[in-house]
Amino acid sequence: MGRGRQKAKHTKVARELKYFSPETNYGALERELATGHESENDYVDKWADDEDDDSFESSEADQHDKSA
Repeated sequence: MGRGRQKAKHTKVARELKYFSPETNYGALERELATGHESENDYVDKWADDEDDDSFESSEADQHDKSA
């Protein structure tokens, strides 16, 4: 047998997902957005440079001034 029945089922499911719109609970959404998350404030970028780039730029400028 062919793939027709399987494809029809997938099409039916895809159509249901595309056009299905559940009722949005705006009260719960408002509460969630109002409370926020504490973990967002504690975020640490492990790839961020710990050193300031200003020190590199100033030492580079000093070397350029000495050579001129």
